[in-house]
Amino acid sequence: DFHEVEVWGGLQAMLDCDVPLLAQIEGACMGAGLEIASCCDIRLADASAKFGAPIAKLGFPMAPREAQLVVHAAGLLTAREMLLQAAVLDAVQMQQRGFLNRVIAGGQVRQEALEGARRIAGLAPQAARANKRLLRAISEENQAPVTVPRTQCATETIANAYRYADGPEHREGIAAFLEKRKPAF
Repeated sequence: DFHEVEVWGGLQAMLDCDVPLLAQIEGACMGAGLEIASCCDIRLADASAKFGAPIAKLGFPMAPREAQLVVHAAGLLTAREMLLQAAVLDAVQMQQRGFLNRVIAGGQVRQEALEGARRIAGLAPQAARANKRLLRAISEENQAPVTVPRTQCATETIANAYRYADGPEHREGIAAFLEKRKPAF
């Protein structure tokens, strides 16, 4: 029950968050750390970072929803290696497999993460939220069982997709672009 209530509750809160989440990964990203990173929208890692879920060595399996989360973020083959062989992979391998956006050498991952967070913070908040909801809907639609019509998620997403267009953030963004200045959101 701990994993289904406590752990999953925290992970679900991250998944439901409409604010873009950026992971700065240094050192060991194992087990729960891998699950937390899997919830993030952008993942940056130091070149020395290691990834895995070698919990089979401890004698227990990964909780089902947590395993589904890792499979979705890291891919089925990578999750199989981690869970069935207790494989620990390096940052370059995880980037090649699509889990990481970037691998940063020379101890600069913190600086790169801060710069990325500043770029996110400088964008229109409502547009960022709308984009995150859109990406979540697309992701959920692609993961849905075959029996669920693909248009189910798309209908609501399309209906809500352009609500931002008449909002103050959109107007400010367009005005700033036309005036060749930084927007003030």
